[in-house]
Amino acid sequence: MDQTVAGRSASSAEVRRRLLEVAAHMVRDQGPSALSARKLATATGTSTMAVYTHFGGMPGLVRAMVGEGFRRLFARVAEVPITEDPLLDLRNAAAAYRAHAQADPDLYAVMFGSATLGDYRLHYEDRILGLDAFEQIKQFMERGMVAGVLREGDPAAVAAQWWTALHGFVMLELSKFIDVVDDAEDTVLWPLMDHLLSSLMVTPEAPRRDG
Repeated sequence: MDQTVAGRSASSAEVRRRLLEVAAHMVRDQGPSALSARKLATATGTSTMAVYTHFGGMPGLVRAMVGEGFRRLFARVAEVPITEDPLLDLRNAAAAYRAHAQADPDLYAVMFGSATLGDYRLHYEDRILGLDAFEQIKQFMERGMVAGVLREGDPAAVAAQWWTALHGFVMLELSKFIDVVDDAEDTVLWPLMDHLLSSLMVTPEAPRRDG
């Protein structure tokens, strides 16, 4: 049966999406103490029963936020076209990763634990959802090694270096601390990633960026 969100008919999937996004915003903006079925129902124009119908309760909602965040991240990076240039693909994947964080900053904060969840605790199974996203980066690194443009090495270790640098920039950008410089994308992000990529290449050169 359709439910109403913000005064209009909404499908069950849309209600679920809305609950997740508003809950993530409440956690990031006000902390976990603001997260309750009643407050969430009021903010989304649903009933408290919707929380239990879709998630079985507040702990289930918190776990679903993490799962949804990583699902969206995986889907966005998976849309990156695979070309004959593994380095270009790797940079485009980094751009897609950043675009995910910009599009869903609240979910991003929750999925990586930068927004505290208070008494709501994630299980190990919830945290390993991020391994699928990491595996994508690892596969891009493996392609570069197989193509002979990246030095042979442990693709997991190299992928972890890349992810650490990229995630660090994204977190500073979301928190506005990267505003200490103008045009942080061109003066910080890509020089940072290109310097790292150049150090990993068999023959260091300036990697090409799409567009």
